[in-house]
Amino acid sequence: MEELVYPGERIDDLQINGLKIIQDPNCFCFGIDAVLLANFTVLKKNSRVVDLGTGTGIIPILVAGKNPSSQIVAVEIQERMAEMAARSVKLNHMENRIKVLNMDLRQAQIALEANQYDAVTVNPPYMHAEGLINPNDNKAISRHEVMCTLEDVMKAASRLLKFRGSLFMVHRPQRLADIMCLGRSYKLEPKKIQFIQSGYNKKPNLLLIEFRKSAQPELLFLDPIVIYDQDGNYTEKVLEIYNKASLEIGDDSAE
Repeated sequence: MEELVYPGERIDDLQINGLKIIQDPNCFCFGIDAVLLANFTVLKKNSRVVDLGTGTGIIPILVAGKNPSSQIVAVEIQERMAEMAARSVKLNHMENRIKVLNMDLRQAQIALEANQYDAVTVNPPYMHAEGLINPNDNKAISRHEVMCTLEDVMKAASRLLKFRGSLFMVHRPQRLADIMCLGRSYKLEPKKIQFIQSGYNKKPNLLLIEFRKSAQPELLFLDPIVIYDQDGNYTEKVLEIYNKASLEIGDDSAE
């Protein structure tokens, strides 16, 4: 196990089905948004999936953990992150189920088969790139639209998905108008939406949304998920998702 981990890195136990992930605290670590998205993603048996902007591979690992028959392609533009994701896949003995590609998602939509995937998952950069001091920083690339835009994501997902295939996305509520408009412009119809709020009296600061390719209009609003109770502890719903309260999340949480 040790040979898979480089100096400065750590292995985090995901407390779910024995899954683990390699992370570097100096790079972008996954947050609760990734865990929520993996839980929100519903697949049929033997689904073929593409995860765009996989980072260190947290979403494919979690999705593969709860969907044993799935086959997942994980796309990541940053070489360091993609290499770390590949080691985490090996650590979990999922090499025959998850393939990591170090490439731009705009390249991936051409390199991969068009109209052949049952689902696409994505935890994209939430913020515009304007005003960044260091646009090449790992964390900046993960959080800001430096290497890809929301439209790039929608275009790639639409090309890759089968007819009636699903795009599962986590994003910020303030981008909802852009998300809806761009989705429809690429034949992705919003079908389910769920807002995430940090507390009972807080405004939503995350949203989960499922699009379906070439589907009929009808949007279902799911009950919101509240992260923390009045005492600052995880709510029962979040504990159910995490399975155990001891899961350590990264620095992009829903606080």
